[in-house]
Amino acid sequence: MYVIVAGGGKVGANVARSLLGMGHELTLVEQRRDRFERLEVEFGHVAMLGDATEITVLERAGIARPPDLVLAVTGDDEDNLVIAQIAREGYEVQKVIARVNDPRNQQHFDLLGIGPTVCATSGILGLVEHEVPEHGLVRLLELRREGLEVVEVLVGPDSPAAGKRVAGLALPDGSRLVSVMRHGVAEIAVGDTVIRPGDQVVAILKPGLEDALRRALVG
Repeated sequence: MYVIVAGGGKVGANVARSLLGMGHELTLVEQRRDRFERLEVEFGHVAMLGDATEITVLERAGIARPPDLVLAVTGDDEDNLVIAQIAREGYEVQKVIARVNDPRNQQHFDLLGIGPTVCATSGILGLVEHEVPEHGLVRLLELRREGLEVVEVLVGPDSPAAGKRVAGLALPDGSRLVSVMRHGVAEIAVGDTVIRPGDQVVAILKPGLEDALRRALVG
């Protein structure tokens, strides 16, 4: 597999190191000369000096082959957006992954259809939510292309769902319970599954139904 990694910071360098260790071919593009010189010592000809938002630089990196994968992982969201757009729209690269540094910029990537994206800040916040049992609903996964979300809900003793069968729950249209974890053991949620206080319920739903699902399961 041939990969272009745009951005030679800690993220880009670590990804490049891992991909090379797996036997893949790649070019690592970095625009800062001081950083490039350090990368060149370790990566040799794999490292390339240049601004990956410029078409001529991407062409020198082999964007016209085209690569099997382009990773836009610079520390600048605007640059990552431009790189991803050039790769996908200008050279029809089928697989593009972009780094989102500021979660507030995620909407711009979504509007332009750039994905999948990776945001460390959002990931950490998701883990924080998961570790706080008082939180009513935790987003586990967002399937942007499919227009779906996977969430987890902790059922409390006063929950309107406690003691009821899944088939008897007033769930919003566009949502479905997937599994129920009780005492560390997960089971597939079916119509006869009874929800108990303390259960961790995983559901899949359309975006915008979070509050309705929370009311049905948490109250």
